[in-house]
Amino acid sequence: MKIVFNIFLIFMLLIAFVPPFRRFMFHLLVGRQLMKEQKRQQHARQQKSGPEGSIRVDVDPNQNKSRFKGGDYVDYEDVK
Repeated sequence: MKIVFNIFLIFMLLIAFVPPFRRFMFHLLVGRQLMKEQKRQQHARQQKSGPEGSIRVDVDPNQNKSRFKGGDYVDYEDVK
């Protein structure tokens, strides 16, 4: 039981105080899945958006026209 505790203690100390070891452990546990998900999202976004440089605007055809016909002129003063 003491050997297991010592191994666990050494492992925790490595994670706490050795940044390269911490990065390696993070890459093993999370990094691969994170990279796969990023690639999947990027691929889905590229397919949805169409060719690069194009702009797409979604407009609701049922939306009422705006009653705004312009504004009133408002005098202003420069404040120094």
